[in-house]
Amino acid sequence: MALEDHHSAYLARAVAALEPDGRARVEELLEQLAEAARADARVVGFAAARRAEVAAGRVDPEPSNGLTEQELDVLLGGFLRIRDQEPRDDVSDWANAVVALLEDGLNELQKERRG
Repeated sequence: MALEDHHSAYLARAVAALEPDGRARVEELLEQLAEAARADARVVGFAAARRAEVAAGRVDPEPSNGLTEQELDVLLGGFLRIRDQEPRDDVSDWANAVVALLEDGLNELQKERRG
């Protein structure tokens, strides 16, 4: 199984494991992300895609497509803070799964840049 597939499966499990209160907390966090990033349409789109995943209970296999290295860095920092500071285990596990996918996307962009 490819690393990205493994991380997509991890995200799918984390989304499925969110309790109702955890889903509400994720919704709140993603709303804050969208509000903070309103000047960056792709970051807002990323937040919207994560909201749709949580609502539907299934994930987009390539959630970081189209994001720049700078956007991935900003998102990574935000999701690392959520993971490290969130008191709800289900929400911090979800954030950790998103971190893994963002790191994959960032690593892929850096490989492409190196040629």
